[in-house]
Amino acid sequence: MAKAWQRPFVNVFRHCRVGEWRRCSREGDVAAVTDKSLRCAVYRIRDAPSADGYIQLPGTSMQSLGLTGRYLYVLFRPLPGKHFIIQLDVATKDGQVVRMSFSNLFKEFKSTATWLQFPLICGAGAATKGRTRVGASVARWTCLQLDLRNILLVYVNRRYSHLKSVKLCASLLVKSLYTSDLCFDPTLTVAEAQRARLRVTPVPREMAFPVPKDESWYDHYVHIRFPSDSSEASPGPVQESRSPPEADFLGRVPRLLPHPGASSSAAQDGAPSAGPIAPCQAPSVPRPLPEVSLFCEPSEVPTGSEPSALAHARHKHAAGNGDDVSAPKPTVEPAVRGDVAVHKPFGGKQSKQEVALAKHPFQKRSFLPDPILRLKGVVGFGGHSTKWALWTKDGSAVVYPCHAVIVVLRTDTREQRCLLGHTDKVSALALDGDDVLLASAQARPSSMLRLWDFGTGACLSLFRSPAHTLCSLSFSRGGALLCGVGKDRQGRTVVVAWGTAQVGRGGEPVLLAKTHTGVDIQAFEVAFFDETRMASCGQGSVRLWRLRGGQLRSCPVDLGEHRVLELTDLAFGPAHDGHMLYVCCRSGHILEIDHQHMAVRHTRRLLPVWTPGSPVSQKQTFGSGPGISISSLSTSQATCAVGSKDGYLRLWPLDFSSVLLEAEHEGPVTWVRISPDGLRVLSATSLGHLGFLDVPSREYRVLVRSHTAPVLALATECSHGQLATVSQDHTVRVWDLATLQQLHDLRSPEEAPCTVAFHPTRPALFCGFSSGAVRSFSLESAEVLAAHRCHQGPVTGLAASPDGSLLFSSCSSGTLAQYHCAATQCRVLRVAANVVCRDAHPTPNALVLSGDSHLLAFVGPSKYVVTVMNAASLEELLRVDVSALDLASARLASAVALCFGPGPPGHLLVSTSSSTVVVLDSTSGRVVRELPAVHSGACPSLALSRDARFLLTAADRAIKLWDYPTQACPGCQVYIGHSEPVRAVAFAPDQQRLLSVGDAIFLWDILGPLERSPPGSAGDSPGAPPTCEASPDARQLEDVVSGAHGLPRQQVPKPSQASPLQLGVCAGLLRDDDAAFSWSDEEGPSEESHIPKGLRQGSSLPVLVKEASGAGDGVWGSPGDPRGLSMHPHPHGWPSAQGTRKAQVCPSARPDCYKHFVARYKTSSLPKSASVSRGSAERLLLKAVMGYNGNGRANVVWKPDTGFFAYTSGCLVVVEDLHSGAQQHWLGHPEEISTLALSHDAQVLASASGCSSTASRCQIRIWNVPGGSCRQLISYHSTAVQALAFSPDDELLVTLGDYGDRTLALWSMATCELLSATCLPEPVHGVAFNPWDAGELACVGQCAVTLWLLCGPNASLQGRREPLPEELGAGELTSLCYGAAPLLYCGSNAGQVCVWDTSASRCFLAWEADDGEIGVLLCSGTRLVSGSNTRRLRLWAVGAVPELRCKDSRARSSSVFMERELTLDGAVVSAVFHDTMDMGVVGTTAGTLWYVSWVEGSSTRLISGHRSKVNEVVFSPSASHWATCSDDGSVRVWSLDSMELLIQFQVLNQSCLCLAWSPASCARPEQQQVAAGYSDGTLRVFSISRIAMELKMHPHRAALTAIAYSADGQTILSGDKDGLVAVSRPRTGMTFRVLSDHRGALISTVQSRSKEHGDFGAQWADLWLAASSDQRISVWAANWPQGHCELVDWLSSPSPTLMEGPSQPPSSLVAFCPWDGALLVCAGLGVRPEVVFYSLHQKQVVERIPLPFFAVSLSLSPGARLVAVGFAERVLRLVDCESGTMQDFAGHDDLVQLCRFAPSARLLFSAAHSEILVWEVAGPWAAGGASGSGPPLG
Repeated sequence: MAKAWQRPFVNVFRHCRVGEWRRCSREGDVAAVTDKSLRCAVYRIRDAPSADGYIQLPGTSMQSLGLTGRYLYVLFRPLPGKHFIIQLDVATKDGQVVRMSFSNLFKEFKSTATWLQFPLICGAGAATKGRTRVGASVARWTCLQLDLRNILLVYVNRRYSHLKSVKLCASLLVKSLYTSDLCFDPTLTVAEAQRARLRVTPVPREMAFPVPKDESWYDHYVHIRFPSDSSEASPGPVQESRSPPEADFLGRVPRLLPHPGASSSAAQDGAPSAGPIAPCQAPSVPRPLPEVSLFCEPSEVPTGSEPSALAHARHKHAAGNGDDVSAPKPTVEPAVRGDVAVHKPFGGKQSKQEVALAKHPFQKRSFLPDPILRLKGVVGFGGHSTKWALWTKDGSAVVYPCHAVIVVLRTDTREQRCLLGHTDKVSALALDGDDVLLASAQARPSSMLRLWDFGTGACLSLFRSPAHTLCSLSFSRGGALLCGVGKDRQGRTVVVAWGTAQVGRGGEPVLLAKTHTGVDIQAFEVAFFDETRMASCGQGSVRLWRLRGGQLRSCPVDLGEHRVLELTDLAFGPAHDGHMLYVCCRSGHILEIDHQHMAVRHTRRLLPVWTPGSPVSQKQTFGSGPGISISSLSTSQATCAVGSKDGYLRLWPLDFSSVLLEAEHEGPVTWVRISPDGLRVLSATSLGHLGFLDVPSREYRVLVRSHTAPVLALATECSHGQLATVSQDHTVRVWDLATLQQLHDLRSPEEAPCTVAFHPTRPALFCGFSSGAVRSFSLESAEVLAAHRCHQGPVTGLAASPDGSLLFSSCSSGTLAQYHCAATQCRVLRVAANVVCRDAHPTPNALVLSGDSHLLAFVGPSKYVVTVMNAASLEELLRVDVSALDLASARLASAVALCFGPGPPGHLLVSTSSSTVVVLDSTSGRVVRELPAVHSGACPSLALSRDARFLLTAADRAIKLWDYPTQACPGCQVYIGHSEPVRAVAFAPDQQRLLSVGDAIFLWDILGPLERSPPGSAGDSPGAPPTCEASPDARQLEDVVSGAHGLPRQQVPKPSQASPLQLGVCAGLLRDDDAAFSWSDEEGPSEESHIPKGLRQGSSLPVLVKEASGAGDGVWGSPGDPRGLSMHPHPHGWPSAQGTRKAQVCPSARPDCYKHFVARYKTSSLPKSASVSRGSAERLLLKAVMGYNGNGRANVVWKPDTGFFAYTSGCLVVVEDLHSGAQQHWLGHPEEISTLALSHDAQVLASASGCSSTASRCQIRIWNVPGGSCRQLISYHSTAVQALAFSPDDELLVTLGDYGDRTLALWSMATCELLSATCLPEPVHGVAFNPWDAGELACVGQCAVTLWLLCGPNASLQGRREPLPEELGAGELTSLCYGAAPLLYCGSNAGQVCVWDTSASRCFLAWEADDGEIGVLLCSGTRLVSGSNTRRLRLWAVGAVPELRCKDSRARSSSVFMERELTLDGAVVSAVFHDTMDMGVVGTTAGTLWYVSWVEGSSTRLISGHRSKVNEVVFSPSASHWATCSDDGSVRVWSLDSMELLIQFQVLNQSCLCLAWSPASCARPEQQQVAAGYSDGTLRVFSISRIAMELKMHPHRAALTAIAYSADGQTILSGDKDGLVAVSRPRTGMTFRVLSDHRGALISTVQSRSKEHGDFGAQWADLWLAASSDQRISVWAANWPQGHCELVDWLSSPSPTLMEGPSQPPSSLVAFCPWDGALLVCAGLGVRPEVVFYSLHQKQVVERIPLPFFAVSLSLSPGARLVAVGFAERVLRLVDCESGTMQDFAGHDDLVQLCRFAPSARLLFSAAHSEILVWEVAGPWAAGGASGSGPPLG
């Protein structure tokens, strides 16, 4: 009944009599004013929050409101453009006081155990994303409804008791505050509730806001309810919304507005996220897509709708019990985001975790138990000072601070009990005489005090002292009085007294007195015999204090000649001594003061005494002379304990006649206390030691040893359960994890230890020092076993392999060292310079090794790169650039810490500076998953449990434990306790505990279930079928760039049962029946006819030539519609340049979106003139094209019904049979093909390429699919074609120019004539015909959709531009597709998909579909596929979208959800799917075509190629395989029969520039090797049979440009960019010779062969040559096993330049002639373009073959006398040296930088940039002709 007066509600202002200011207080500009809108008096607080303008209820912090109502209603209005704070102190059932603060000043949610900070967004509009909107021009009266019970329950897991106090800070207007147990609805009146017959509680009249007649409550006021549901906390920021309920919204909004909806995200840091509180707005059910919005036109306003408030009430009643369900219920587990999940406005982007949660909005992933960690113990003492160690009453336990933790340690069992709550170091402690109350004060924030129930450990009260800092606390014996001493902000000494009698009974401490004094106080104590009396001492002062009449008064003691002493401590003596006061000082004096007479009775002094000749001091006496500094003293009934600076604890009788006991310590004693029974003396030292002297047994026991400076790193040992730590105090300490006792202490005064590691199998410890030394210590003999100085800077990383064989260390100068540590004496194996990141700080996660000891990972060579090496050979396997993982970030992310996960699978966790933990596949480098915003800052340390159940992270002063197996939004729990940043975390060897170090060592118990097997391991699934696992080294073959699953296809899935269409062959350009063609300036149509110069019109293929004339048309806008667009047909069918193109005043800048096509930059061009001799037959037939052009857009077509499948590669259209893999190639385009389009009947294919040097307009070719022939060639666009599209009836073709062209053209497919064309005012990214109406098409571009209608018989286009709604923001629409009539889906560069009703020209739906730009959209039936530049392909269910546009529809956007998601290896640029959307083909920028099956959720690689320039092609000796290398750092091995990719070796961030296959003579066939040279000067040898890297060498400082094996395969010759040739042995990895004859010029060729034809003047068996870019060639004879090498011949250019020659010397190409070993075949050696044959016997040129251009590549057939030459003019020439005939072949769109004959001589490979063409050498002479031993030429 005591609470009955509070029902049904309490007006808090009336209860506290606000206005009289007796029960409440005010500060600053607080005044009562009359509000015109409310028509009543309100209170205005107008100061800034920092200016102390506030109203406080009740008046002092010592009082309590005692209001028990569950809900608090705050009726206020924020002042426009100002900040405000609402501060509540809420008491819990266990006596805890929790402070809640709500303000628009806060940017994010923050919390501690006793403090919650919520950002509150109030203003005229919605909050901007990620920021609080403060400066609203108009602020409304707001009803803030807080559910205090649920806030406490959800965020701090405590039960609500009562509201203690409220503080309203400027700047705001406040009407009143109310508390109640009832949930009022402020939007309803009693009459409305009765009329609607609802079970809701209308707001009482005095709480109601006045609403004008016939107007809505929402038009004038705001209702904010937090949490938004009575059972859960809101997931977003405290954010207001004035959106009315749905019925009212749909009935009165005259413009496009977002439909009210709330986003859902998980909670943060172990509690549900409490970012901005969800508003009370229109009810909506939880939805998987939180950013869906509806747009309503005025035409959809329902007639006869009920009043808004009543409709809102009915809707709420339907939701259940009148509770507001405006936001979805969040899951209780925390999110991975380190910041607060923000309730975003429409158009904001979702995080990956939010998208994952959106898939399963009602699935709660529990992370139990909560809490899952319990602090078991800490290793440390002090922090703020090494004082304040107290005995309990019975002397069984000691209470002391360890930084921010208070520890209760039992002296017999060493069991610890920790009291957590302080956020900074504890500066003072006090315990009452009955062990009931414990008081503690912390250093920062200023003078925060806590009162604890010592028995239970619960915090009874948290309050702030009037003093700025507190340095001393003292309880009276009964605990009713607490005194504290500190300093105020001006540095004056303050003494404060509190009454604490009611604290244990639910009351609060009461401030009894406060006084300032000018004297120094070092110690203060309340007399145990009289709680009104106190004593203090300090510099030259002893004062006696008394509390009387609410005042503290003091009186000084006359010290006489001792008034200059620095007094340090005091203690009251026993009763039989008259409670004498004992005071000690720095000079060694001890004063005995009679406190009743206030006089000094005795003075004694502690002096050191030495016996002459004896170095050992004797027991001390008192007398004159230099004294020993005394720091502390304590008295008992018969003794006095003294602690002094000389490190001694001495126990004296009270008459100080002689020393009874003394104990020597390692450092100065700073604190002593005698136990209540007088049998034990507690002592503490400045070195962090705490122990006690047992008087009866005369034994000293150490309780605690600790570091005196922050701990930098830790290491654990498994077999003995030991822990090693290094600290800034220059010590290395080893601890027993079971007892937390110190076992070893290694000190290094001269050099600081930095890192530490245990040997896994031996009792040895490794430590790295700041001097660069690495030392090994024996834990058995406590001696140094070995010392190494391989480093020049401080050691930053140290790690031992789990098998105990190897040790690794790194330093700040970038050096990595490898040691053999299996034996007792470690030895250095390898030292690599400039490998590790320079200037890195020591960290325990700098070097990490995998669990199988095979992989080593570290950050380097820069902070942006993570490198993975083979631990045994130190060969580089992977290099991952973490700065490239988040392309959307404005700042480059660097790697901070690393951690290997358990295997399999082998994962590497990388913590980045962008607060993200990236999980990488340790063998391929692909990103497996990301945990963004793990902490608010970078995470310097992380650890993963052995069973991969828990991820432990640390940042700042908090640690987080994550539920790691949960993929989507894993839960986490946050734990605090450290007062300084956490430096390192680790799991204990038993995996049941974890460790965190920083200011001290914390040991946590894991309360979860026992360890389980890692996912994917054998123990995890006993019944799982066995799987075939590759070796660890073999796993490096996985495609690093690829983010998708699946290797090259083994069997192509058949897309349909229909047999494939048999297609004809078109293997050349447009040509006559003679099969000859030419390029010429003279031949072909003129420039004005719009036919490219480089094409000759065939007799049977008419080329469209139309004369341009007439006035310009296609002007934007028409008289009938100011926003309309019109495009009329030209009277002659072709618009003139003066017409449509005159609108293009200046070219547009390239749009900032990847969807827009940009041709790859090329330095080559088509030849101005090239003639080819006509032969009887072509000697080269194009057999296969390797690779797909990932630079194109929409350049893949597939018709599942007929099996037709085509894609582009360079300037070729490749038609491939998906069943057999056979290819056909359609040639004709002179430049790179940008896009394709297939007619709906699959009979016509359109392809477009850019303009070239021989044609000023782009080519668009119309192909006849059944015959494979080019039916027509048309051209109109000037730069590039962005998109092509056929009308549904295939009668029309629309072509769209790129950003430089900006034209739209419409063609008739019957006549191939241009019907109409127009200029566009801005770049357009896509175009599509309406599949349901051939007379409608749409374009998307900058911030708008343009809808076009075909009108009249002349196909006149009428366009209407519809801008994006404001709610979507400005941006680019980059993709589009039509859905069910009349829907149009559009994707944006912000990741949004918006849906348009084309019949009404309005956008009515939008959602966040991706984090990046959406470049591909496809829709069929009820499914939508989206592809983006984030490499993600997503499948959406959109069956409910048509219902969402209907009037009065109750369908919700929750019906729109994501069904599937795949991550591929690059940005999605092309996609085509079956009508069922179950399977399709997708192209990416990585040059890969994927077969996607949504049913299986898989992706299979169909076509794969290099994404960068191909530098070399080599063949196996058996001619069964071939290999390529590229600038993308990959080495790929292919099958020569099937042309399938078999193996890939990837090195990140390096280019592979040269390649060589080991000869057959080097070893058995199954031991074949490939040697590769890289741009960083490294040489790697890969084993083909083992699929692993066998060797890595670094023979060069510059990039390797040429490489070759010797004839016997035992030696590798390599040339570099600087002209050096290195000779190395792959068996040993040693480089034994370097030749510098070509220094200064790039080595272009190195070739070796056995000397079979004469001695050439030399006696050695091997012959090899080297060519350099300065046109010099050297030929050598060598015997490498004996180390001999001799120059045979030297060739150079006679003249470096010509009058009409090239600006730079041509490439020097040379090769041994395969059909005559005495000949060299050279190109680029002379001043003319020619191929010369040089005889090594005759030392002269014996034959010359002229060439039309300088050669850039050269290859000689090993079978027939054929020479292949590649030119920069994109021509490949085949020369028959026997007959003298030559043929040129086209097909490349860039210079032919490479051509290579296969060993069988039946195939020729040519490469231009990344495309590889495989030619079949036709004719019986392909492998015939002259044999290899034919006669020499000439």
